[in-house]
Amino acid sequence: MILVKMKEAAEAYLECTVKNAVITVPAYFNDSQRRATKDAGTIAGLNVMSIIDEPTAAAVAYGFDKIADNTKEKNVLIFYLGGGTFDVALLSIRNGKFEVKGTVGDTHLGGEDFDDRLVDHCVTEFKRKHKKDLTTNVRAMRRLRTACERAKRTLSSSSQATIEVDYLSDGIDFSIRISQARFEDLNMDLFTRCMDLIKKCLRDAKIEKGRVDVIVLVGGFTRIPKVQQLLQDFFDGKELSKGINPDEAVAYGAAVQTAKLNEQGDKGVQDLVVIDVTPLSLGVSLSQGGRMTIVVPRNTPIPTKKQVVLTTVKDNQTRMDLYIYEDERAETKYNNLLGEFVLDGIDLAPRDIPAIDVCFEIDANGILNVFAQDRSSGHKNKITINNEKGRLGIQNIKKMMKDAEKYKAYDEEYRRKHDAWNSLEKYSYRMRSILGDNNISKMLSFSAKMDIEGAIGKTISWVEQNPLPPVWESESKMNELKSICKPIDKSIKR
Repeated sequence: MILVKMKEAAEAYLECTVKNAVITVPAYFNDSQRRATKDAGTIAGLNVMSIIDEPTAAAVAYGFDKIADNTKEKNVLIFYLGGGTFDVALLSIRNGKFEVKGTVGDTHLGGEDFDDRLVDHCVTEFKRKHKKDLTTNVRAMRRLRTACERAKRTLSSSSQATIEVDYLSDGIDFSIRISQARFEDLNMDLFTRCMDLIKKCLRDAKIEKGRVDVIVLVGGFTRIPKVQQLLQDFFDGKELSKGINPDEAVAYGAAVQTAKLNEQGDKGVQDLVVIDVTPLSLGVSLSQGGRMTIVVPRNTPIPTKKQVVLTTVKDNQTRMDLYIYEDERAETKYNNLLGEFVLDGIDLAPRDIPAIDVCFEIDANGILNVFAQDRSSGHKNKITINNEKGRLGIQNIKKMMKDAEKYKAYDEEYRRKHDAWNSLEKYSYRMRSILGDNNISKMLSFSAKMDIEGAIGKTISWVEQNPLPPVWESESKMNELKSICKPIDKSIKR
């Protein structure tokens, strides 16, 4: 649904059909996640030309307009703190060549985790003051989260913020002041996790922090002052690069890569070379739960092709089961199984004699293919990633593409229903908030105030009991409420 919506937005802006796309993913996405992303693009009706890591795209955005000045190699650290994921990448940039030296990340650490801490803090305070548990009220939690997100943005440029929600639960207004210092204290362990991953990235890239020339901030959550302070302290006061919009950097870099793949743009675009790396080690085991032999170490530049030679473990063994894993542990039970396949037709021989070539090939999108061949018999086979691991079969993809087209009208109607319902809900609460303003309230007659309060209360109850009504019902309720609330509008205009 997200990619379908993005395609529609692009077509509306460009006023033409969009077919080709470059999609960005977190650097630490595994093989299954990358394949699933590519499938989602296909289902949305896109030809996915490339999957590019988000920090790599951000580096392209930073370095593209500086290509002419990059005759000397620069080490650039990308610090990407998005809504749901966190990535750090170290790249060297020279003469239009962007080479990833190391990348680490956490797909379970992002800006939303900082929001969660604020929400939890408010829930605790509400329970302490009013002896009520907000977590059982879905609507109240949604409104509280919106207020917390707003306060977090305020704290990026102010020392204090107020989290305020009228009629949060059971008619109780909630208001709490939060300082920047308190916000930092609530999230200190998350800040520490971010800094630990920077250290790990530098170790993997075998580069000391003093050799980092530029630190680029990407993602809206890098506006948090504590994040910037910790980064500057760690890099001994080095200035942070804020020349690119942190919200747009990844999209900009992906657009440059798309232009290159479509053979558009000037010589600078066409001379652009991006060399990415594998985020996790890839290996093979001859049994589930056994030991993994690493074939492609993590942070290996891609595309790449690596090979190992395996042999049999039993006399006259004619079949070999191969299990393909990714991750860093020696025991495969701790790693992610990508897929398995069988090589048949091995020539009869004592154990340890047959030579089985196992070849890992990774393309520029980070997509993995594995081949195995018995040197003696010539028999060979290739891995097929199981559907359960995130890869959809071609028939499933075709069916989903047809379903997406088939249900397009249904989905549009759903959006219209939701938008009308949401507008009514927002208007109801806005009128209730305005009515609570003494300056407005005293300008109304007692009977008008009672009528408006009653109408707002009935409308809010109706909204809560009818989560997705027909559009005409929501619009009818809206017109009815607006008619009753006319005295408020007149009072505001005075």
